[in-house]
Amino acid sequence: MTRRTISVSEFLALVNETLRLIPSQEFLIEGEVSDFRISQEKWVSFDLKDETQEAVLKCFMTIWALKTPIENGMRVQALGYPNVYDRYGQFKLTVQEVTPVGEGALQRAYQLLKQKLAAEGLFDVSRKRPLPRFPKRIGLITSRDAAAYGDFLRILNNRWSGVEILHAHVHVQGREAVGDILSALSALSAISALDVIVLTRGGGGLEDLHAFNDEHVARAVFASPVPVVCAVGHERDESLCDFVADVRASTPSNAAERVVPSRQEVIYEMEAMVRHVQDRLMDTVSHARFGIDRAAQTASRLVVQQTERLGNVERRFAETSRLWLVRLREGLEGSLRVLQQVDPARVLSRGYGIVRAGGRIIRDACALEIGQEVRVQLSAGAFEAEVKSVAGKGQLTIDSL
Repeated sequence: MTRRTISVSEFLALVNETLRLIPSQEFLIEGEVSDFRISQEKWVSFDLKDETQEAVLKCFMTIWALKTPIENGMRVQALGYPNVYDRYGQFKLTVQEVTPVGEGALQRAYQLLKQKLAAEGLFDVSRKRPLPRFPKRIGLITSRDAAAYGDFLRILNNRWSGVEILHAHVHVQGREAVGDILSALSALSAISALDVIVLTRGGGGLEDLHAFNDEHVARAVFASPVPVVCAVGHERDESLCDFVADVRASTPSNAAERVVPSRQEVIYEMEAMVRHVQDRLMDTVSHARFGIDRAAQTASRLVVQQTERLGNVERRFAETSRLWLVRLREGLEGSLRVLQQVDPARVLSRGYGIVRAGGRIIRDACALEIGQEVRVQLSAGAFEAEVKSVAGKGQLTIDSL
């Protein structure tokens, strides 16, 4: 028989090809983790051992496929396919997913991931957003077959109405749950005018709540642009999504109570507001009436005061006017007496006359010429005359014409 010589890489490729021909090539293998390592922050390697510690299976995976923290001594189920690596010629299980098994392992994985997310600040209260008082559109992520779905809608409709519910049906446990929830969060976050997202399911053990303790789901809740209310299980149950969400509700019914107000409470608040406004209005009217009364009283006092002042002014003015008129009359009478003393008519009455020539009063006889016509004004009447002679300064002889 002729033998064909092949290279090592060809042989390993042939082995891997043969392994891929195995029916149901993906295997789900359960064992205890040992020699757990992470290198270059991207490659994960560990061994799986049986309880007898005699059989050992080397496992390899990427850090991005490790959705749940694991450590040595933890019992897990690893989903993967067998492979012989060319570089080292080692048979390993290429792991696609690893899940803790048993209450103790699940609890330990939960605590490790909780510590990790808390250290990164995903639970910080300062980043949590308030819910709108009156939401119009609510995104609901749960299974339509779960009791949580009916409880949430029943309480919601009893408390408030007119809210649009966008329901995303998902598996809430099992292998499909994580993918369903991530897809639902992504789809609802892309809807405009969505006020809040509610993520809910009924109670259960750590294994039942595994999807709500998944790191990818917790980070998706953290990254949601819409406020998220998480209500997983009963009051004693808790999940990582509860701590990451903006609001944690104890039950699905409590989630409905947190996202919408009570119709009766709103009516009571509105009635209280109306009473408050009425009381304030009555207080304002009362204060205004009091102010008006005080203003009227003040105005009345001012009118009386001003009337009294005006009367005083009138009296002072009348007295002042009377004195002024007396003084004025006395002054006029004095002036009249002075005028009477210098009145030309008074002088003329004593026999004097006023001589005018050419309209001018003649005070000096030298200003006249012989034959010049003049007009002489007497106390009673006047006449015209002709100058006959000028005897000297101040002396004049005239003949009447």
